[in-house]
Amino acid sequence: MIRVQNLKLKPNEEKEMLLEKACKKLRLDKKSVLKWKIVKQSLDARKKGNIFFIYTVDVKVEHESRLLRTIKDKDVAKAMDVEYTLPAGEASMEKRPIVVGFGPAGMFAALSLCQMGLKPIVLERGRNVDQRTADVEKFWKDGILDIASNVQFGEGGAGTFSDGKLTARSKDIRCKKVFTEFVNYGAPKEISYVHNPHIGTDKLRDVVKNIRESIVSMGGEIRFEARLTDIEIKNNAVATVEINGSERLECSDIVLAIGHSARDTFEMLYDKGVDIRQKPFAIGARIEHKQAVIDKAQFGEFAGEKNLGHADYKFTYRTKAGRSTYTFCMCPGGFVVAASSEENMVAVNGMSYYSRDGENANSALLVQINEDDFGSKHPLAGMYFQRDLEKKAFELGGKNYNAPVQKVGDFLRGEKSTAIGEVKNTYAPDVKCSDLNQLFPEFMAEAMKEAIVAIGKRFKGFDDENALLTAVESRSSSPIRLERNLETGESINVFGLYPTGEGAGYAGGIVSAAVDGILTAERIFEKYRL
Repeated sequence: MIRVQNLKLKPNEEKEMLLEKACKKLRLDKKSVLKWKIVKQSLDARKKGNIFFIYTVDVKVEHESRLLRTIKDKDVAKAMDVEYTLPAGEASMEKRPIVVGFGPAGMFAALSLCQMGLKPIVLERGRNVDQRTADVEKFWKDGILDIASNVQFGEGGAGTFSDGKLTARSKDIRCKKVFTEFVNYGAPKEISYVHNPHIGTDKLRDVVKNIRESIVSMGGEIRFEARLTDIEIKNNAVATVEINGSERLECSDIVLAIGHSARDTFEMLYDKGVDIRQKPFAIGARIEHKQAVIDKAQFGEFAGEKNLGHADYKFTYRTKAGRSTYTFCMCPGGFVVAASSEENMVAVNGMSYYSRDGENANSALLVQINEDDFGSKHPLAGMYFQRDLEKKAFELGGKNYNAPVQKVGDFLRGEKSTAIGEVKNTYAPDVKCSDLNQLFPEFMAEAMKEAIVAIGKRFKGFDDENALLTAVESRSSSPIRLERNLETGESINVFGLYPTGEGAGYAGGIVSAAVDGILTAERIFEKYRL
C-alpha cells in the first residue's frame, strides 16, 4: 500500500474527508482507490485557536510502484510495516509451563505459549472477571474488602479496573502484536491508530474474558482462586509450586507475572532467597477537577466539540530541591476508585469507562520516592514504605475504607478541609475531609504543593481552590525488582524462574507488561526448541 502522511482535519471535519485529501496528494480520482485505512491519528492542540488532527493513511491502488515514481512528495511513500511473527519451529516440554498471575504480562505470556504449541497452566489468585466485578462493586458500595478478589487481584490484573490506557513508548514489534490481539478479542479498532488509545474498563472486561476462552480452547488451563504460596527450589532450580498452602505441582519453568501488589508473594520469594533489589517508585494522591475545566484549558473555544472528546493532560515538574513530580494515568471523565488489597489499608486509583462521560477528570499526582527515602537497606523496604502510608490513610479516612480527601486550596495553606467544594468526590464507599499534610512525609507534601502551583501557572485551573485530592495513590509501580539474566530472562540465582512484567520491575503499564509476557514466552520456547 501507499502511505500518505500529514493529512490535517479540523475538529468539526469528518474522517471521510481523509480519502479526498489523500487522493489530492496522489493526484488520483477516489474511484481508483481499492482500499484505504487510517494508520495513525494525533492531535495538535498547541494553539487553542487552531486545533487540528493529523493523520497518516494507507491507500491501495493498482500499479502502486508506477504511481510512486511519479509522486515527488515527502509525505508519500511505500508502506513498510513489519508484522510480528511467532518463532519458527516447534518446542517440546516434559512439564507444562506454569504462569503465575493473569494480568497483562501473564495473559500474553500464556496466550503466546499456546500459540507456540505449548500448553501452560495459569495460576491466578483472584477470581474470574465476572465474579471479581461483583466483589469489587460490593467493596465500593458497602466497604467490605475481599483480599482475594479486588481491584488488584483477579482476571485481567489491576488494569481491568482502570482507564485501560495502552500507552506504548517502545518501538518493540511486540507492541503491534499486543494491539492486534486486543482488537482481535473485541477492543475498539481505533486503538491501533489513535494517539493515547484506551479501551475503558467496561470493554476491557469482555476482552480479557475472550482471551481466556481462547487460551483454554488451545489447550491452556486457567485456575482461579489459586494463590502461589511456595516454590520448592532444588539445585538452584525450580522444582514444584505450592497452591493455596496444600496442592503441589511439579514444574521446571515458572512465568512469575504476579503484579505490583502481591506483597505476600514478595515476602515468600525473599524468604526463599530469590534475588530481590530495591527500586525507586512514586507515591501521591489523585487530583480531581471538573472535566469541563480541563477541556476549556486544553481546547479553548473548541471545548465540547464531539470529535475531540474530553481532554487529557500530562505534566512533569522538578522541584527546586531536585525532586521529580508528575501526573500519571490521567482519566478523562473518570472516577477515583478504592484499590485496596490488604485489610485496614487505603489505596486509590483512577478508572474510566470507554465513553469517558463522567463529570470529573482525575489523575495521579506523584512524587518520586528513591531508595534513600526508604530508611532501610532491606530489599522490601519500599513495600513497607507503601504499607505505612496506606495504614495512615485508612486511619485518616475513619478506619472504614473511606478515603481521606482535601481541597487543593486547603492543602496548599496547610488547613484541614471541613467540607467538599464544587468538585464532588467520585471515590466510593465514601470520603472524609482531612489534612493530607498529616499523611505525607514533609518532603512529599512540599513537592506536591510546589508542583501544583507550578503546573497551575502553565495550565489554567489545575491549582483551582476546589480541586480535590484523594489519598493515597501508592500502586503506580512495583517497589522491587526481581533480578534476571539479560539473555535468558531467568532469575539470576534460580533457574527456571522468569520474573515478568510490572510486579517484577520490568514494565510500567498494560502494553509494556504484555510485551514482557510475550518476550518471556519466546525465551521459554527457545529453551525447548526442537
